[in-house]
Amino acid sequence: MKRVLWSFVFVLSFFIFPLTNASAASNEQQLVKEIKEIITENYVGTIHGNLQKAKTIPEILEMLDPYSTYFTKKEFEEFINSIDLSTIGVGVIIEEHEDGIHILQVFEGSGASDAGVVAGDIITAINGQSVVGSSTQEVSSLLIGDENTKLGVTLQHADGTTSTTTITRKKFTLPNVESTLLFGNVGYIAMSSFSEDGAELVKKALIQLKQSGATSFILDLQNNGGGYVTTAQEIAGFFPKAKIAFLLEEAHANYKVRAVNQDEKFPADTRILVNRYSASASEMLAATLQDQQSAILYGETTYGKGCMQGFFELQDGSYLKLTIGNFTGPLGKTINEVGVKPNIQTKTAPIFQAHYDAIKAQYTKYKELASLKNVADPKTLTVKVPYTLSSQMSEDKVQLIALGGNEVPMTAKVDGRSLIVTPSKPLSAGREYMILVHPKTQNANKAPQGFYQRIIMKK
Repeated sequence: MKRVLWSFVFVLSFFIFPLTNASAASNEQQLVKEIKEIITENYVGTIHGNLQKAKTIPEILEMLDPYSTYFTKKEFEEFINSIDLSTIGVGVIIEEHEDGIHILQVFEGSGASDAGVVAGDIITAINGQSVVGSSTQEVSSLLIGDENTKLGVTLQHADGTTSTTTITRKKFTLPNVESTLLFGNVGYIAMSSFSEDGAELVKKALIQLKQSGATSFILDLQNNGGGYVTTAQEIAGFFPKAKIAFLLEEAHANYKVRAVNQDEKFPADTRILVNRYSASASEMLAATLQDQQSAILYGETTYGKGCMQGFFELQDGSYLKLTIGNFTGPLGKTINEVGVKPNIQTKTAPIFQAHYDAIKAQYTKYKELASLKNVADPKTLTVKVPYTLSSQMSEDKVQLIALGGNEVPMTAKVDGRSLIVTPSKPLSAGREYMILVHPKTQNANKAPQGFYQRIIMKK
């Protein structure tokens, strides 16, 4: 048997067997025998039943944990594509519109992008068939098709002109890593999947944000179901204190797997966002960073999938996905069926607390006022200021910040000990904000008397 390790979701293992001309029944029996041998040698977990008496693949799978399963060759390819966020289609995000179907986004490298389609175009017909009045589901069924097939799309452009173009359906990759610069020079990076190129994408975003002035960072792993283990190893290497990527317990051995050192680093106070849907490789990274005090975790306890699967290629080209080990962070705390508990648990979106804390860290000499909670009026905020701070208020020294975003245009008025803030647009229900007031004067011999306050809008 030849074993080859791939940088896959977890560990990919290929076992190559000679093909035979046996009947379908014999092939099925051979597959069952082959799967039993792989399970006996590699499976980590409880087998619920007598494996040797099982006669079919479904019967075998019923004895294993829910993460072990069987894929046909096509299903395996589709699974690989799902990890790398690859799919086949024209490459657009759409919504219904009175004139047809409005294109909200065109993915780079897609057939629509190649054909010159841009966001804002409206699809009025597909292959000569009008789609005016159609639902997005109906239009999606027309846009979906096999790779390299073509369709004619009639478009209404923003300037009122129309044109018909040919779009070739092709494989394209959805954006996996997105980034932006938040107020306070806080770099925000969101990662949807631990794709094969995930570490490269994170590094690119990290460099670009630093060049834009970012001095602190938030890495968002919410709803990230995992992916390639090697990607988790590589991303761990972006954190200065993270020397170990994970501990692995397999059927016959235990391993300490090191992080892959990187020449680019996140700062030590980087904040990681997780939730109940952060699973597998996301939990691996979260646990190792927490254990090595390399980052601060915000959110809610993660999914609890601390087991690792391997893929075994069978003689007919199908695959067995099998649990082959359990992983933990360097401190050995159980993850499987338990999850990773964040340092700071939040009841609202963790981005609000993480961003607030990142801004706070820049104003250590400012006073923090008690939060305003369940604020119902979206048009006016009134802050009661302590007497000792009221003399320092100046209307041109006030900032209103949307947590998880940027500064909000507003006007400020000082009325005695009250600060009245009026945003240019009503504030959003359920959103959180921050009022930051800088001191009117700076005294070299005295600490600045600036202050800030968190605003929590009623849902």
